[in-house]
Amino acid sequence: MELRALRYFVTVADELHFGRAAERLHIAQPAVSRQIARLERELGVRLFDRSPRRVRLTAAGHRVLDVAREALAAADRVRVVARAQAGVMRIGTGTGQFTARLERGIDALRERSPAFDVVLVDLPLPARLNALRQGEIDLALARGVRSAPGLRVLPTWTESLFAVVSARHPAAGRAVVGVAELAAGPLRTSRDHDLPAEVLRVTVPQVRAGTVADTIVEVGSDPRSWTVLPADQVAEIRSARVRAIPLEPHTTVTGSVVVPDDLPSPCVAAHRAAFGD
Repeated sequence: MELRALRYFVTVADELHFGRAAERLHIAQPAVSRQIARLERELGVRLFDRSPRRVRLTAAGHRVLDVAREALAAADRVRVVARAQAGVMRIGTGTGQFTARLERGIDALRERSPAFDVVLVDLPLPARLNALRQGEIDLALARGVRSAPGLRVLPTWTESLFAVVSARHPAAGRAVVGVAELAAGPLRTSRDHDLPAEVLRVTVPQVRAGTVADTIVEVGSDPRSWTVLPADQVAEIRSARVRAIPLEPHTTVTGSVVVPDDLPSPCVAAHRAAFGD
């Protein structure tokens, strides 16, 4: 019996909806259905009553659910103990993001506990949160996340947002600029873009690029396109082909440390303090 199947079962039991469970697990719905069917065959019982209108736990499903939660909690405790012995902290981040904050945070954590190694795991935001749920990383940094099922989202810092345009863009010499003024050109975003759409407060055509560095190069080559970046990333721009302009009205995004919801309180406080301003 695989822990993955138990995790899928518990998620479906929480949601009582295969589609929502698949979204929460960040996998396709058929994969969830296959795992549940396989688990039912292995256990020799039906776990869910399914109908077009609703999904319900069977009596056997209710009995299995409590034990499955216990098994997953035990597995998580094993991972915590193993990682503590290994002295490794795996931090989820995005390519080219949080560099200065990571350096400061790791230094602060090492002041409290010097003997650990750090492994940075670059993942897009949805995969980053899912890796944290699955125990594949120990904490994640993220922007614009208000909540995440199964995780604790700890608002930790606030960053101003800037429009980034080509040096040849008509607004390049402005002291401030509004998003609505830029909306005539395409908004370029990277696969690592953490900013939720509502932060921009306007609907505009979007062009998806590769990394943040790719996005900056593409904006610099196109006098019409633009992107929006937080202050941390703007500080790391080295290109003379683009200009960063504060948004008007002043717009910010909240950055968070995201941790497993069962992380002990002293660790939660230490992580939040380490990565704050």
